[in-house]
Amino acid sequence: MINTKFQINHVAIYTLVLLGLIFVFVLSTLSSKPLFAFRNYPCQQPSSTSTPADPTIVGDELETALAGASTENKTVIIAVVNKAYVEGDGDNKPLLDLFLDSLWLGEGTQGLVDHLLLVTVDQTSYERCRFLRLHCYKLKTDGVEFDGEQLYMSQDFINMMWRRTLFLLDVLKRGYSFIFTDADVMWLRNPFPRLNNLSVNETIDLQISTDQFNGNDRSETNNINTGIYMIKSNNRTVSLFESWYDRRINSTGLKEQDVLVNMLHEGVFRELGLNVRFLNTLYFSGFCQDSRDIKAVTTVHANCCRTISAKVADLTAVIQHWKRFQNSATNETAAATYGMLKHDACSGSWKDFKFSK
Repeated sequence: MINTKFQINHVAIYTLVLLGLIFVFVLSTLSSKPLFAFRNYPCQQPSSTSTPADPTIVGDELETALAGASTENKTVIIAVVNKAYVEGDGDNKPLLDLFLDSLWLGEGTQGLVDHLLLVTVDQTSYERCRFLRLHCYKLKTDGVEFDGEQLYMSQDFINMMWRRTLFLLDVLKRGYSFIFTDADVMWLRNPFPRLNNLSVNETIDLQISTDQFNGNDRSETNNINTGIYMIKSNNRTVSLFESWYDRRINSTGLKEQDVLVNMLHEGVFRELGLNVRFLNTLYFSGFCQDSRDIKAVTTVHANCCRTISAKVADLTAVIQHWKRFQNSATNETAAATYGMLKHDACSGSWKDFKFSK
């Protein structure tokens, strides 16, 4: 009796299993997808630090970097750095950190970091940029190493400046306008209000800083400096950069800024129909000609300075004075003494330097 019941139970179980399998088979054949198919989860892609974006999918790497940092009207802020700019010498901050400090401490400048594209010329500076979570682009330098400090007017310094010029020409050709800034420029205030303070319907092709400002922002006798400038992307400015870069071949011993100065004095800017504005050092200051008004100064450039260590020392003094001024809106002492700041380290950096004739 027990065996009979046991056999009946087993038959019932087998019957239920068989019916279940038939049911599953019928559903799977009616469905467009197998019922027990494995889900196809996407694989985790390596970070962009090791694998560049596929240019066939998202455009080339530079276009991706520019688009990521761009404003709605295709304007970016561009700075170029190498290993020497991102590594300090022990006691002093790296120059890049000091530059970023100024954006953190400046008036209305914090949000500008979102539109900063840091162009790196070696792996160390690229990795540092990625670590800081900035917009980064590694510039190809055709096997030439630009990772060390490029002393003023050394051949490597001149080569790096020309490679930078070619890169910026590429940016203009892609339809992006930009503010170019050296990393030794401290941004104490947002420069855009002053750069965009133009007459109705007026378009300025190029607004460029000066070593010494002669009082007339349209005078071609101003001594220009490429440490910071804003340029619009159009046919005129592309032609300017093409002519500028082509002149490197017959400009042995000259840095790119010297060549641009010569083009200005030869009337090339006028021939191209460029509308140019030369920036007042009261607002766009530098060590060559200091702004004496801390309530007006927008940027401070460590020009007329030869070494990175000297730049860091004297720019640190500028940042410290700026912080003292910010601590009190009525700090008249800090305002009054700002114009008395000296740049002893930069002055001393020229001690053994000889200009070539």
